[in-house]
Amino acid sequence: MKPRLLFISLILFFSAELFSQAKIGYVDSKVIIESMQDARDAQANLDNVVQQWKKELQQINDSLTIMKEDYEKKKLILTENIRKQKEDEITALGKKIDDYKQAKFGENGEYFLKQTELMKPVQDKVFKAIQDVAKEGNYDFVFDRNSDIILLYMNEKYDLTQKVIKKIESM
Repeated sequence: MKPRLLFISLILFFSAELFSQAKIGYVDSKVIIESMQDARDAQANLDNVVQQWKKELQQINDSLTIMKEDYEKKKLILTENIRKQKEDEITALGKKIDDYKQAKFGENGEYFLKQTELMKPVQDKVFKAIQDVAKEGNYDFVFDRNSDIILLYMNEKYDLTQKVIKKIESM
């Protein structure tokens, strides 16, 4: 079980009295983000970058196709050394394509980094707004219904961390 889900389950289980008096709210962060012009601009910017990467990738793929076709047409008349050289060039270009895909779209690739870079200001703005709304409305807990029950805001008066630490130290 995920730690957050376990934490929330424990709070719900052991704090029925607490929640009967607590003010709880939820948000749908996906709907909030989709409604923001900043998010749409960030997505458009990301889409433009991806289009450029796809264009570059297509150019490399086209070069590989031409190289392969040229090799197939001429391989019967090429010497063994030149044939091996052309095959190595084809293999190297194929590896270059794979490396490019990995660098741009792979795990921790530029796409992920760019998306994080462009969306962080949007996410920070959303988080700040959620905290402000929660404080203004005197909410004790705010959850995000669009995720695995993420606690976005909690009134500090319900933080039992230090009490638990003291209890452990006194044992």
